[in-house]
Amino acid sequence: MRDSIVRRRAFCARAAGLVLAGWFAAPAVAQPPGKGRHPRPPPAKPAPVIVAIDPGHGGVDPGAISPHGLYEKEITLATARELARQLEAGGRFRPVLTRRGDVLVPLRERVARARMVHAELFLSIHADALPDSELRGLSVYTLSDQASDRETAALAARENKDDFVAGIHLRRQRRDIAPILLDMARRQTNNRSLALAHAIVTELGHAVPLLEKPHRAAGFAVLTAPDMPSVLVELGCLSNPGDERLLPQRAYQQRLARGLLHAIEHYFAAGAA
Repeated sequence: MRDSIVRRRAFCARAAGLVLAGWFAAPAVAQPPGKGRHPRPPPAKPAPVIVAIDPGHGGVDPGAISPHGLYEKEITLATARELARQLEAGGRFRPVLTRRGDVLVPLRERVARARMVHAELFLSIHADALPDSELRGLSVYTLSDQASDRETAALAARENKDDFVAGIHLRRQRRDIAPILLDMARRQTNNRSLALAHAIVTELGHAVPLLEKPHRAAGFAVLTAPDMPSVLVELGCLSNPGDERLLPQRAYQQRLARGLLHAIEHYFAAGAA
């Protein structure tokens, strides 16, 4: 008895549905194309890629000083601001500077600020001074336990005035798993850093002079984040008369920033991140 009631109710419901469908369909009046339709919402724009830009030195630490008294900290901040402007103008990137004024930011804090905003890239901007005034040109450095040459080892020692030991949150992992995860993260990050350095050397090589062997490696403290591809860019040598003349010029800083922008674009276009 109950089964027959259930079947009857189901039949009546289907019948009622057909009748109601007929009622609503019958008086429908054809509308011109496009009328009465809700427009599809535009696709959501992807979130901008966060790029951390780190102007080297600042405050009481001027960094390298040219023979005519030009401070590295002023060159790096001006170029970093120009790079930030160009990155932001395209709408795809959101630049974050580790310092916006003439202030001293410890190396530990520079990396921490970049990781706090979940930056996908970290570019530390510097300008070097070498004993040989004949040497000039831009160079790019990635992280390595062993310096690629004696000059790079000396440079890393000068820059690493505030040591930093990077770490990722692995407290919830088993003790035997955490080191493996950390090593995997570091390897992947190092590979991406190498890809970024290659893109910078390739792009800037068409625009500005490059130092001999422009891609080098050393244990720079600001490059030690295990989960954020990082490079250190030396814009040129303040000890060289040619670089000393060019580096403070706004037009040259714009050229440097444009080359770095294109390198970053090519890096992401290649799917490295």
